[in-house]
Amino acid sequence: MSAACMLFVPGNRPDRYLKAQQSQAGALILDLEDSVPPAAKQEARQQVARMLTAQPAHQQIWVRVNPATTGLLLQDLAAVVPGRPFGIVLPKCEGRESLAPLCHQLDALEVAFGIEPGSIRVLAIASETGAAMFRMGELAGVSERLWGITWGAEDLAADIGAQTNRADGQLTEPYRLARAMCLYAAAAAGVRAVDTVSVAINAEDAVGQEAREARRDGYVAKMAIHPSQIAPINAAFTWTREERVWAQKVVDAFAAQPSAGALQLDGQMIDRPHLRLAQRVLERG
Repeated sequence: MSAACMLFVPGNRPDRYLKAQQSQAGALILDLEDSVPPAAKQEARQQVARMLTAQPAHQQIWVRVNPATTGLLLQDLAAVVPGRPFGIVLPKCEGRESLAPLCHQLDALEVAFGIEPGSIRVLAIASETGAAMFRMGELAGVSERLWGITWGAEDLAADIGAQTNRADGQLTEPYRLARAMCLYAAAAAGVRAVDTVSVAINAEDAVGQEAREARRDGYVAKMAIHPSQIAPINAAFTWTREERVWAQKVVDAFAAQPSAGALQLDGQMIDRPHLRLAQRVLERG
């Protein structure tokens, strides 16, 4: 199953995890951060550790930890790394100084628990503070663990003092910038760009529109906070038969003329950027 939809599950709600396992979400993010109140953090760690012992084969299982500034990060990692999650979601990531220490901690914990070195990936949430916005470009080249980069609007609004991040249903300018910067940072690092959550619940049209716009612009997945968002996200990130046929024709055309820089296909000019796009379509399936 594709990980186009990455569904958050509160770390202290094992009942929701069981339901999420039966869903069509390609990835589940067990949350130890915002959805868990301070008094429930330790219980949530224990619950997540137990959840990780029952990982479904058809889904990636991620854990969102608390940021290092809370003093809770190492406790989170020590509790969940033995369960071998697919990856760690790092919130409040402010460039190299946030990502590098996490990767070093994962290096040590993998050795301690007999886990294949480098096997636990990292998805960095790289826009949740004003400082982070200036440091997204630092993520390139820090670690091969970096699997993807995503962005967040809610924490960023709180950090800059904004009253809202939307007007008339559309992102306001500071958040459109964060969304675009995430795409550029992911491209610079050679990793996946994952779109942030939609706050629309039981509103498939609105969620679907957000997801289609995200795919159009280069995102390969979108996070979700409610099961009602799974279907429209999956639909938006599924290439149509026509798109796959076009991609195969482009690849075949360049394979037949490997020295060509540009070709004509169905009355249209195509060049190497079209070939790269076609290859991505076929790789993602």
